[in-house]
Amino acid sequence: MEKTSRFSTRNLTIMALLIALEIILSRFLSISAWNIKIGFSFVPVVIAAILLGPLQAGLVGAIADFVGAILFPIGAYFPGFTLTAFLTGVVFGLFLHREQTIPRTLAAVGINQFILSLFLNSLWISILYGSPYGPLLATRIVQVLILSAVQIVCIPLLGKVMGRIGKQVSA
Repeated sequence: MEKTSRFSTRNLTIMALLIALEIILSRFLSISAWNIKIGFSFVPVVIAAILLGPLQAGLVGAIADFVGAILFPIGAYFPGFTLTAFLTGVVFGLFLHREQTIPRTLAAVGINQFILSLFLNSLWISILYGSPYGPLLATRIVQVLILSAVQIVCIPLLGKVMGRIGKQVSA
């Protein structure tokens, strides 16, 4: 079996499709308020992480965030959110690319939700809107808890589906 390049035509095509899907899920099929966003936009990034690895998953997250913000703005564009989107993909890729066990899933979700989403995105919102950081954390904890539970349930299911698809594609 030939080892494919990280940026082969196949991988770039997969990344492009996942970027488009992430934009649709994030911009049109999410519940959003100025400081809270709940949806399934993590799914394409997790798929990229499982199939392609950390760098590609990070790029899917970052490019989707940037293109989505430019084409379908929800508020002012802020590069901090793009950085967080990149780091989210990298974390998912580091933990989920080779295997999707419960401890790896819990670690990826924990880092992404509690460090990147709660602390880092709250910092970006605080800077962007001039909101006090402490009270902002308190309002965003509900989002983090809901999305953590959703991701802990969905990621193992995605891992199983991607495992089946991967076997069919390589056969």
